[in-house]
Amino acid sequence: MGMEVWLVLAVLAGAVVLFVTEKLPVDVVALLVLSSLLVLGLVTPREALSGFSSQATITVAAMFVLSAGLQRSGALLAVGEALGRIKWSWLFALVMMGLVAFVSAFVNNTAAVAVFLPLVIAAAVANKRSPSKFLIPLSYAAQFGGVCTLVGTSTNLLVDTLARQLGREGFDLFEFAPLGVVFVGVGIVYMLFAQRFLLPDLGVPEPGDSGHGSGWLTELLVSERSPAVGQRGPEAIAEDLHDVHLLEVIRNRQRVPAPLSEVLQAGDRLLLRGTWEQLDKVRKQLKLDFEPTAVGQDGAQPGEERIHAEVMIAPGSHLAGHSLSGMRFAHTYRARVHGLQRSRGLLRSALDEVPLMVGDVMLVDTSEKSLAALRREPGLVVLGERAQQRVDWRRASVSALILAAVVGVAAAGLLPIVASALLGCIALVVFRCLDTDEAYAAIDWRVIVLLAGVLPLGIALQNSGGADWMAQQAIKVIGPFGPVATLAAIYLLTAVMTEVMSNNAAGVLVVPIAIAAADSLGVDAKPMLVAVAFAASTSFATPVGYQTNTMVYTAGGYRFLDFIKIGVPLNLIFWIMAIVLIPRYFPFHPA
Repeated sequence: MGMEVWLVLAVLAGAVVLFVTEKLPVDVVALLVLSSLLVLGLVTPREALSGFSSQATITVAAMFVLSAGLQRSGALLAVGEALGRIKWSWLFALVMMGLVAFVSAFVNNTAAVAVFLPLVIAAAVANKRSPSKFLIPLSYAAQFGGVCTLVGTSTNLLVDTLARQLGREGFDLFEFAPLGVVFVGVGIVYMLFAQRFLLPDLGVPEPGDSGHGSGWLTELLVSERSPAVGQRGPEAIAEDLHDVHLLEVIRNRQRVPAPLSEVLQAGDRLLLRGTWEQLDKVRKQLKLDFEPTAVGQDGAQPGEERIHAEVMIAPGSHLAGHSLSGMRFAHTYRARVHGLQRSRGLLRSALDEVPLMVGDVMLVDTSEKSLAALRREPGLVVLGERAQQRVDWRRASVSALILAAVVGVAAAGLLPIVASALLGCIALVVFRCLDTDEAYAAIDWRVIVLLAGVLPLGIALQNSGGADWMAQQAIKVIGPFGPVATLAAIYLLTAVMTEVMSNNAAGVLVVPIAIAAADSLGVDAKPMLVAVAFAASTSFATPVGYQTNTMVYTAGGYRFLDFIKIGVPLNLIFWIMAIVLIPRYFPFHPA
């Protein structure tokens, strides 16, 4: 092994550690990897920047825009709202998963879940069903559908691009479909069983209190008229309100050292956690007020009708990492945030100082007009209001026709998928289904930077011989058992890595190793590449392994264990199916 190999493996190890520990955002890690490879001379400047011009990166950006055309026009809303008319629970789950899987084969699955999430919650509540019975199936079905086409997930495109860069044959638009449809069918049948017996029934939420996560965090002001003045916090809160916990007392913008023993004064701000129903009782009984500064910043008009809604921070949102005060949320969105909810971790900071995370749910007080603006914001998903935007049938029809044309032209081989997708984006703007600002806002730039940043790592692994060395070490152990055992190991390795890091990062790291392993065994690399694509695109065992899982984790009020209980068996089923079926659809020795 030469020095170059050791340097590439060192960069690879550092990338894995950073991806797994999440100490830095994934796009920052990708740029750090790119810069390291360039500075160490492991790739040329041309190779280092090739990710920004790769077919995968451009096509993924274009598919974000095409997905937004359907999403903004309301094209999927009419279909989603029809779910609410299905009375039988099993049929509701079956139709919902089938619809989402079909849509996710052509539309970015994160966007599909963002559209269907509030519709499924509203439909479940309207029929007195618990949303927790349907939201994990929603997320998983979006992943099932994504493996059916080349454009179903960014990972499929990434594997295809890496294969072409390394001199191998790529994939056609529907080449995954025959195998993918089998995975969809088995996955849906499993989920119909698991949905009934393995998913928790958390009940039908009441308006304003979804029951998600570990309770709402809210901040209330002690007024001069409050009976809590002169009392200690635990004494002021009624004994029957045992679900309300006083976390902090903030006085003159400073936390008091012992909040539970502190005598409350007028002007104190109380940081409380609990169910919204109980918190509202405390607010009324103790005559506490919401922060008046926020009320004055939201542009509310006297006598204006106010609406309470639950709004979630979506994957890729530009709001993630920022606090409410830092982004001037109330002023920008004309909405007051009364409560914040997070499934992981314990929040103890002032409400307007908490850095927001993907999956956080905010309880906002706003007007109908401002709520409509929140629905149009790509970084937010409105969960709690059943009334949705109206379908713009002209824009919906044109958006659907453009997407169908993009897929049809690419499938017929008239144009490469990247060319047809770019023309589709232009058509959306020309026909005014999206304006240019909406098109740019629709692109998840973190995913784009991640793709562009990690692609050079695959090139460096191949050029330095690092991929060959790693493959040879694996072949020494697995090779004697044949190519099927090697395929099983590659699928399992990718699946495990995907559970703890970005699916795209896992794909980039394993593809060069998979190709080198196939070369060492003297077999076609396609079966190995299919194993990488399918394993990286289906992450079921953790709520952080895939973006759609993170979305439903908070919205459904699930525990981490719920994903393990239902997801690990499904991962094992897909692994066994991959071992048996991939060689049949993609032979090791094609004729």
